[in-house]
Amino acid sequence: MVEFGILVHFVSMVGDSVVRKKSVLSFLILVLGCTAVFAQTRVQRPYWYTLERGKLHFRNGEYGDALVAFEDARNQRRVMYTRMEEDLIALLSLPEVRRMNNSLELIEPYIVERGYIDAAAALTECYYRFPKESLADNALNALAAIGRYKDFPDAEYWIGETYRVEGELGIALKQYEKAYEQRLLLETPGFDLEILYKIVDVHRLRQEYVAMEERLLEILKRDTLWSEDASSFVRTAMMRTLENDGVNRFLTLYRYSNQDVEPAHRLLGLYYHASGRHNRAVEHLLFAFLIQNTAMVDEIQRNQFDFVFTTLDAFSALITRRPALQAYIEDVEYYKTIYYLGTALNGSGRLPPARELWAFLSRRQAGEWTTRSVAQLRSPFLERAIEMP
Repeated sequence: MVEFGILVHFVSMVGDSVVRKKSVLSFLILVLGCTAVFAQTRVQRPYWYTLERGKLHFRNGEYGDALVAFEDARNQRRVMYTRMEEDLIALLSLPEVRRMNNSLELIEPYIVERGYIDAAAALTECYYRFPKESLADNALNALAAIGRYKDFPDAEYWIGETYRVEGELGIALKQYEKAYEQRLLLETPGFDLEILYKIVDVHRLRQEYVAMEERLLEILKRDTLWSEDASSFVRTAMMRTLENDGVNRFLTLYRYSNQDVEPAHRLLGLYYHASGRHNRAVEHLLFAFLIQNTAMVDEIQRNQFDFVFTTLDAFSALITRRPALQAYIEDVEYYKTIYYLGTALNGSGRLPPARELWAFLSRRQAGEWTTRSVAQLRSPFLERAIEMP
């Protein structure tokens, strides 16, 4: 309470009129809150530290210790925000405070004058998480905001990761879904996409293909070119160019760099191909193929500003001299994408561009995709519909 005594002395010196100024009040509440939080952290580590310790265990293969840490982090955060919620409820239940009609502008000076350090810390945390203006000068809004942060999606995700590596896919799936439901509270912006791809992967491993498809289509809502092209105008123009002018002209005219959705297009394309829906497979595999090539062109142009795409063969020869791009090719299944784009084109009655893609693969050292392409060039055939790999 020494810190609070100093603050009260400061308040008495500057006078009531100044105390009511918003900037001074915010400062006092911040210091009071930090004092309370500091006192707490001297007793135990904060929840985010426990989470990071769990990640270290996870990276070291210590999955039992990792799981305990992740669950502890989740529980610590719930306890912390539950306590803050209770502190605000206790404050708002006071008869004097109830007469203030939940106005934060009136409640803040009262907190400072009466020394409600725990309530000050709760408001400080609330203002850190939410812009004060968004609370509309209503303490009940602050109370609700604090209550929402009892959930910890980051911990739920890592609990799911731990169960996944231990082979408990059903439990892992539930954890991923719980983390995704709480995605608005994620500490890292955009991490919800990573969670969605984890959900997709578990559905694929469990051969739950309808659920997998639904999640992939949800990811593609983030693809503005795909989702906003409701009339398929762009897709039709791209396909016309590929059919009439060939692969090289297609890759000269079009670029698309949305790497976030490349795996979704690729997986959907392979799924539709496996289920015999070749027209739909072509659309998605073509987008994946375009995104992959755009990423490699962009990478080359970062170091070679005068680079201009001419032909797929010349481009591929350049790629083979760059280890980073070779790794990227493996990561995105580049040759597999090209092969199945060709077979989907053939299955939808577009043999000329299919043969062009197979001919390209036949000139590469692409393992089974070269062998398969050579066989297709000799006698084109429709791939038998098979389960997803």
